[in-house]
Amino acid sequence: MKINSEVIARTALRLLDDVGLDGLTMRLIAQDLGVRAPTLYWHIKNKQELLDAMATLVYVEAAERLEPPRDGASWEDWLADWARHLRQAMLSHRDGARVLAGTYVNHETVHRAVELNLRTLRDAGFTLSEAARGFPVVLHYTIGHTIEEQAHTSAAYGDDNPYAPERLAAMIDAERFPLTAQASGDLLGMDGDVGFEYGLRLVVLGLRAAREERERG
Repeated sequence: MKINSEVIARTALRLLDDVGLDGLTMRLIAQDLGVRAPTLYWHIKNKQELLDAMATLVYVEAAERLEPPRDGASWEDWLADWARHLRQAMLSHRDGARVLAGTYVNHETVHRAVELNLRTLRDAGFTLSEAARGFPVVLHYTIGHTIEEQAHTSAAYGDDNPYAPERLAAMIDAERFPLTAQASGDLLGMDGDVGFEYGLRLVVLGLRAAREERERG
C-alpha cells in the first residue's frame, strides 16, 4: 500500500473507534500500516496535522452530498439539515467531534459547503457579513454539543460512567436541589437527539430574529 496523508488519516479514523483520541498515536498508526513511525512524518509532520487530515475526512463525509435548497424549501430547514448531517458524521466515529474542534480544514468540498451556506443565507435576506458570522454559530453549536454528547457516553468510563441516569440520581441531593435533580437529564443533554434539536432550533430562531431586527432598523 502506498503511504500518503489520506491513507494515514483513514487508518487513524479506523483506529480511533478502538482506542479513542487520547490513545491514538503515530506509533500505533505506523504499526497498523506495517511501517515505522518515522515513515509517517514524511507525510504528516505532527499530531495536529494528523487531526487536521482526519477532520477533513469527517467534514467531507458530511458535506459531499450537500446541495442547494430545493424549490420551496426554507433556509431554516436547509441549515438545520446541514447541521444534522455534520453531527451524524461526527457521531459515526468515537471522539469524532473532538477531532473536528479547533482543526484546520482545507478542501474543495469544504469550500463548496461554506459557499452554499453563505449563498443560502444571503438569498434568505441576510447580508454577507451576517451570513459569514451566522454560519459559524451553527457549526460551533453542532460541534460543541456533539463533544458533550460523546463525552457523556465515552467508552473511557467503562462500566463506571458518572453520567448514567442512576448515578446522576444518586449524586444530587434532591431535598436541597430539587429542580436540579428533576432536570438533570435535560441539563446534561442526556436525551440525545431531543436536546440537540432543541438547541438547534434556538440557534436558527436567533439568526432569524437578528435578521428581522436589522430589517426593522
